[in-house]
Amino acid sequence: MKYFLAVILTIGLLFTVSYAAEKLELKNQKDKESYSLGYRFGDSLKAQHLELNLNAYTSGIKDSLAKKNPLLSQEEISKIISEIQARAMAARQKELKEMAEKNMALGKAFMEENGKKEGVKTLPSGLQYKVLAEGSGRTPKETDEVMAHYKGTLIDGQEFDNSYTRGTPLTFRPDRIMPGWKEIIPLMKEGSKWQVFIPPQLAYGEQGVGPIPPGSTLIFEIELLAIK
Repeated sequence: MKYFLAVILTIGLLFTVSYAAEKLELKNQKDKESYSLGYRFGDSLKAQHLELNLNAYTSGIKDSLAKKNPLLSQEEISKIISEIQARAMAARQKELKEMAEKNMALGKAFMEENGKKEGVKTLPSGLQYKVLAEGSGRTPKETDEVMAHYKGTLIDGQEFDNSYTRGTPLTFRPDRIMPGWKEIIPLMKEGSKWQVFIPPQLAYGEQGVGPIPPGSTLIFEIELLAIK
């Protein structure tokens, strides 16, 4: 968080210079880069719900560059920066919690309807699956190393991962990945292709990860290629 704030304050210098100029013309690459960074800084402010007094902000930058004595003590500045960091963190956590609650409610409704569809089976854990193609090979144990192709989407159809597109199947041990996969892989036979519906408590929970929002229910097409 400290590094992030330092980057924001540095970018803010470019933003402030651009903001102060009247009828700004972007004459060269340096001007374009400065404006681009400034614009992104504005986006960051909006995303973090931070509001600045640009006059005070500009004065702080100028005083620092000119090595003038600050209007506040270093202790006060450090305390205020810490308060900004804490406030930004709290706001982010609140936003993630609200997003998770919304996604979990949508996922619950989806799973209730999905469980009624033909061919969909629901396990005691809440995990659901549908057999697209049944293989005839061996069934792996949790500790076996297996190779599989897969495609992962959210319940709205948005794709977040696809080993077919990469052209490389995933090699893994079921006991070392998300709980939903750990449970479903040992039920499949080599050569099987299943559609698997994983509630958030068996996926990435309320935190989410990467392109997967918090509280998301996930849909995977998993093709178990081989036990290695």
